[in-house]
Amino acid sequence: MPAPVPVKVACVGAGYFSQFHYGSWSRIDNVLLVGSCNRDIEKARATGLPAYENLEQMLSETTPDILDIILPPVAHANSIRTALQSGVKTLICQKPFCQSLEEAREMVALAEEIGAKIIVHENFRFQPWYREMKRLVERGDVGQVQQLTFRLRPGDGQGADAYLERQPYFRDMQRFLVHETAVHWVDTFRYLLGDPSSVYADLRQVNPVISGEDAGYILSEHPGGVRALFDGNRTLDHSADNHRCTMGEGLLEGTKGSLALRGDGSLWLRQFGSRQENCVFQPNTWGGFGGDCVHHLQFHVVSGLLDKHPFENEAQSYLKVIEIENAIYASAETGRKLKLEQN
Repeated sequence: MPAPVPVKVACVGAGYFSQFHYGSWSRIDNVLLVGSCNRDIEKARATGLPAYENLEQMLSETTPDILDIILPPVAHANSIRTALQSGVKTLICQKPFCQSLEEAREMVALAEEIGAKIIVHENFRFQPWYREMKRLVERGDVGQVQQLTFRLRPGDGQGADAYLERQPYFRDMQRFLVHETAVHWVDTFRYLLGDPSSVYADLRQVNPVISGEDAGYILSEHPGGVRALFDGNRTLDHSADNHRCTMGEGLLEGTKGSLALRGDGSLWLRQFGSRQENCVFQPNTWGGFGGDCVHHLQFHVVSGLLDKHPFENEAQSYLKVIEIENAIYASAETGRKLKLEQN
């Protein structure tokens, strides 16, 4: 039997977070990395792949099956247009997706016109503890879910040097906590509970050296009257050896019991009426980012491409996340609970 034809993957972007993308691609069977493009070509060369500083040239010479766009939102639209014009039919694009809802809708329409797929690299729903949490909920271990809380406490936002070492552009983002960080849980809450019907937000800035908000509460209402609370503060921490593993702690509560997510990625089930907690999902042992969620997402895309199964987080669906984000900021500005349109 002939060897399967490898899926050719090219990447544009070689900044800090790209290390997790490149590392994951190299671990997926039947994937061939064919090129890296970056405006600073030395960073592209540092990946060890054929290096380019011109995206159109890379796509022409490498003809990838997948383009992985590992760039900030300001560069998304041009990269997507170039890829679509070059005939790439499967794109993965980092979040936050595009610079505005209008631009995101335009990119979705361009892709749909030629039958291309854009998958937004929203990876937190692929963290293994959330996949297991969903499985346990669907199995009925907690009964009827009533509420879900997540307390974001990465502890990286204090002081005059906040974010300079890892991601200095955080400091200049006019919309920070929600646009860059809480959006992960907007999508994860959708994954676990379904699309929200309303949101209420109270946002604030704690560290004066940054431009945007870095703390706040977001309350959302989900199908069946379920409530979810995102309680975020980037200047505070939680009990964990690695604060970036889960970035905080969660609690999902139902009529039969509750599931507690701890900072080490473990899940603990307590039955209703009991004081005993039992570990039902072991602590994370992956040394990289977020329980290897980047890898889980990228493997999902490759297997979907090969096995023809639907992709999660296609850009058309992800537009809902951007709509929710906009409503969160509008709620914070007006001090009102806002209803969301149901698709």
